[in-house]
Amino acid sequence: MKNTALTHIHEALGAKLVPFAGYNMPVQYEGVNIEHETVRNGVGVFDVSHMGEFLILGPNATALIQKVCSNDASKLFDGKAQYSCMPNNDGGIVDDLIIYRINEEKYVMVVNASNIQKDWDWIASHNDMGAEMKDVSEDFSLLAIQGPKAAKAMQSLTSVDLENMKYYTFEVADFAGIEHVIISATGYTGSGGFEIYCRNTEVEQVWKKVMEAGADYGIKPIGLAARDTLRLEMGFCLYGNDINDTTSPIEAGLGWITKFTKEFTNSENLKKQKEQGTERRLVAFELNDRGIPRQGYDIVDGNGQKIGEVTSGTMSPSLKKGIGLGYVPSVFREVGSNINIQIRKNAVPATVVKLPFYKG
Repeated sequence: MKNTALTHIHEALGAKLVPFAGYNMPVQYEGVNIEHETVRNGVGVFDVSHMGEFLILGPNATALIQKVCSNDASKLFDGKAQYSCMPNNDGGIVDDLIIYRINEEKYVMVVNASNIQKDWDWIASHNDMGAEMKDVSEDFSLLAIQGPKAAKAMQSLTSVDLENMKYYTFEVADFAGIEHVIISATGYTGSGGFEIYCRNTEVEQVWKKVMEAGADYGIKPIGLAARDTLRLEMGFCLYGNDINDTTSPIEAGLGWITKFTKEFTNSENLKKQKEQGTERRLVAFELNDRGIPRQGYDIVDGNGQKIGEVTSGTMSPSLKKGIGLGYVPSVFREVGSNINIQIRKNAVPATVVKLPFYKG
């Protein structure tokens, strides 16, 4: 198991550590519900340094990104980030990722920890235009400072005007006494905040200053369990659960990041799916009765016939009800459709709803 540069701090804070994507990662400190509420109402900080970072460089950097990614990177400008995915040749997704444009010849691609090697090999195999690639995953750390109080709590640490940073923009600037840190107005919680990319050698200083600056705002360290409940309340897809090598971006409701203004891997087939529709779709549902839907539980129709399965599910700490995502035949995709979740011996009625679950 690998450690992040902050593992010793998590241990000292009494975090429960679990293996995740080859790393010892803090899953919780005080408890999922407390940590969840801290981010929804105040400010919390996650160590997500296990994520992967690739640099794509040179005059052909944009061309390579356009070839392997579904979104249109030509719309990016310096200081703009973009959510995208990399389709495979079989109708599935290699990974979802965020692309940062530093300048027209320098991009950062941030990929999921469990997919670093797979993604690198995939991108390299399509790099017939000679773009320069560097895997800097082992050198960089990532902190996610999330919550409605994040901007006020962190303002003393940087000369950047955090309150007025637009969503999905970033600056390379000073932060917590370190120069040239990426400060990104992104996150995976739906409650606002920032993600901070710095070197492993710098992250301990950044963590300490973040905790000091946030003390008056009730900042707390947050684990991966609350990260999961927060992202699920927003309906954000998790690779390995809601999207994988066999789910298409169209089925997964990611048509908005699948732009047919250019050619990319498998774009012809995906365009057909968009035009003709797909047999199944990822839907969001809320349980009508008590119960907690879990990944892998069957989704059944009114006659008890299996029609799909839950890809992500939890008891929503904000809504106090069971929520989840799952693939069902497209006939059930409309908001208001009735489905049932098989929880042990009970088929618990559920209703298809519009995302996000949590409206803020």
